[in-house]
Amino acid sequence: MVPEPSHGVGGVNGGGYIREIALLRDRVESFDEYPFSIPAVRHMGTLPLDEGVTIFVGENGSGKSTLIEAIAIRAGLNPEGGTRHFQHALRPSESKLHEALLLVRNPVRERTAFFLRAETMFNVATEVERLNLQEYGWIDLHDRSHGEAFLWVVQNRLGPQGLYLFDEPESALSPQRQLSLLRLLRDLVRSGSQILMATHSPILMAYPGATIYACDEDGLSRVAYEETPHYIVTRAFLNRRERMLEDLFSDGDQDA
Repeated sequence: MVPEPSHGVGGVNGGGYIREIALLRDRVESFDEYPFSIPAVRHMGTLPLDEGVTIFVGENGSGKSTLIEAIAIRAGLNPEGGTRHFQHALRPSESKLHEALLLVRNPVRERTAFFLRAETMFNVATEVERLNLQEYGWIDLHDRSHGEAFLWVVQNRLGPQGLYLFDEPESALSPQRQLSLLRLLRDLVRSGSQILMATHSPILMAYPGATIYACDEDGLSRVAYEETPHYIVTRAFLNRRERMLEDLFSDGDQDA
C-alpha cells in the first residue's frame, strides 16, 4: 500500500524521466516464486517516483536491490552496471522481475543513463578496459581503490539530464565519501537528472527532500527519514552506545 504522494519540493510530482513504475500482475506466473514472493514485489501496484531522488530502503532480502536492478534493465541498462553500451555479464544473476515491470515515462527523455552497483564495480572497470574507453577520457579504474573508482565515475561520467540508478553505493564508500556523494547527487539533480537508489546508509537516505520507500513484510510504503529503522537504530546506538552493547552481549556473558 503506497500513501498518496505529496506535491512540491521533495515530493512525488510527476516530473523526472520515469513518472512511475507498475507491476504487470497478469505477466506473473506465480507469486509463490522468487522474486514475486517478496512482499515488496507481491503487493506492488503502481509506484510514483520523485522527479529528483527516490530511495528504497529495507533489510537484506527485502527486495530493494531487486527492484532497482529491474528498473535498470527495463531502462535498457546492463544489470551488472554501466551504460546502455556496456554488455558484460561476468556472473549473470538478475531476477525475472523486469519482465513484469512497466516504466511509465514522461515525454522528455534523459540524455544519458548509468547504473552503478558497488558490488560489481570491478566488472565495470574490466568492461572499460575491454571497450578501450581510455581513448574517450576514461581512466583505468583498476588503478584506483573501490571507493575512488566509484566516485570518479560519478564525478566524471554522470552528466546533466541523466537517469542514474545506484545500488548500495555505501558498500564502496567511507562515511566521509558518502557525504561527498550527497553533494554530487545534489549537483546532478540541479542539472536536471533523476536519481533512484537502494541503500542501507542513513547518511545517503538523508538527501534533503528525497522520497523514501520502505520495503518490508507489509510491502512498499512511503516513509519519512526519521521513521526508517536505519535512522532509528543508528541514532539510538550513537546516543546509548554503552547500554546497547551491554544489552547485546549480556546473554553471551551468562553462557560463558
